[in-house]
Amino acid sequence: MKELGATKKILGMEILRDRATGRLYLSQKGYIEKVLCRFNMQKAKPVTTPLAVQFRLPSPLRPQIVDDIDFMSQVSYSSTVDSFMYAMVCSCPDLAYSVSVVSRYLANQGKEYWKGLQWILRYLCGSNDVCLQFGRTKDGVI
Repeated sequence: MKELGATKKILGMEILRDRATGRLYLSQKGYIEKVLCRFNMQKAKPVTTPLAVQFRLPSPLRPQIVDDIDFMSQVSYSSTVDSFMYAMVCSCPDLAYSVSVVSRYLANQGKEYWKGLQWILRYLCGSNDVCLQFGRTKDGVI
């Protein structure tokens, strides 16, 4: 065994400590930036909500037009949803509802669903600096 010092990163999450205030921060900024780059959304216009009200995704939106079918065959829908799930579980609980909505349609993908995924990517673009914060209470318990 060898002492390597305080942990700075684990499973793609950056760990920041503020010993003066007794706070610990978990951030996935690097992971989110990689996801945005992979789907070419790093320069997208950020939005403030994970999924907008206008995205009411009914189930019978299976693509009927040949162009839509070809377009959706090139989109990595399930990979995008998987990326959201990892971010949601680790440090972005605010994505829980929107990920549950878009994951319902993994087998029934249409362009409207892809627009929903792009909206979530735009949300991540604007909120990648947000992190989980843990701190002590007055009793000294974390």
